[in-house]
Amino acid sequence: MTERVRRLAVVGSASIHTWRFLQGIAPHADEIFLACNGAVPAERRPANLVGELRVDFSLKAFSSAGRLRRWLAETRPDLVHVHQANSVAWHARRALQGSGLPMLLTAWGSDVLLLPEQNPLLRAMVRGNLRAATAVTSDSLYMAAKIRELAGDCRIRLLGYGVDALPPAAPPAAKKKQVLSCRLHKPLYRIDAILRGWQAVEQSGGCDDWNLVVAASGGETENLKQLASALGLKRVEFAGFVDSAALNRLYAESRVFVSVPRSDATSVSLLEAMGHGCLPLLSNLPANCEWAIDGLNGVIAEDVARLGPELARAMAMAADDDALLRVAEMNRGLVAAKALHQTNMAGFAELYRELARDKHSTA
Repeated sequence: MTERVRRLAVVGSASIHTWRFLQGIAPHADEIFLACNGAVPAERRPANLVGELRVDFSLKAFSSAGRLRRWLAETRPDLVHVHQANSVAWHARRALQGSGLPMLLTAWGSDVLLLPEQNPLLRAMVRGNLRAATAVTSDSLYMAAKIRELAGDCRIRLLGYGVDALPPAAPPAAKKKQVLSCRLHKPLYRIDAILRGWQAVEQSGGCDDWNLVVAASGGETENLKQLASALGLKRVEFAGFVDSAALNRLYAESRVFVSVPRSDATSVSLLEAMGHGCLPLLSNLPANCEWAIDGLNGVIAEDVARLGPELARAMAMAADDDALLRVAEMNRGLVAAKALHQTNMAGFAELYRELARDKHSTA
């Protein structure tokens, strides 16, 4: 049996991504300690989570590093895994300074792709966080290149959270003529561009048997509903926030998945859609192009401001059951090879062991 990590400290924000990681890594550690700004939901809490510290990760919380330092001295972990290269890592790296503990830093897309562009101070913070880490993980080659650009020569491993499991293959004939959007209703994800593109689809009159489902929610939800009304859209359903079972049903019955953010790393929703046999329609981002090739296993939109023709192209491709089956088989193979949660969690555990061996060899 592969040796497990004895005592693991995880530092991360209250997020579904953190909860999924805790569940996935639990079989690879004897004891887990969590520093977080929120409580773990009962259904997501692993049995070997034995200690918690509630932390304020805001940049103004200057005492958080000291609290983390004292907590780490009490819990005595073998390794600290920090999630996000933003203020979470800023507090963690100050707490770890001089401790000799290995710090693994998992960067999320916005940390590296957006935050450093806001101002020089945030760029310096992210660069310092990355440089302070013993190793960094990225879920895409593109983000790994950005990490290298910011931090210089650092140890990077390509690892993502992945999807829980590959769902049963849904035959294309069982799918509706349906387009699904399920990204959050924030300006970053440009759901408004999807609605404007859908107006062009409806006005074309060539896809009257298709509908668009806009799932998820967020600060822009009411504005998006008002926009849909102002555009006179007839075949749009706002499904709201849905649980994982309902979302899986939407993936299974949809032919096209549309996601056009202005910045992104590898999104779990893309992997889920590919696993369910949806044809992905994506914005032209480097991380997206690591998963989809235009016209082969997806559609890449060059100009999101003119999304109507790209929606029509994706729908025409996905309307052909044989073509959609070929796309589904290819995409499911990619997910199985590169993006299964349990396999990737084992990859994180192996990286832990490497860092522990390095620590002992230099002690």
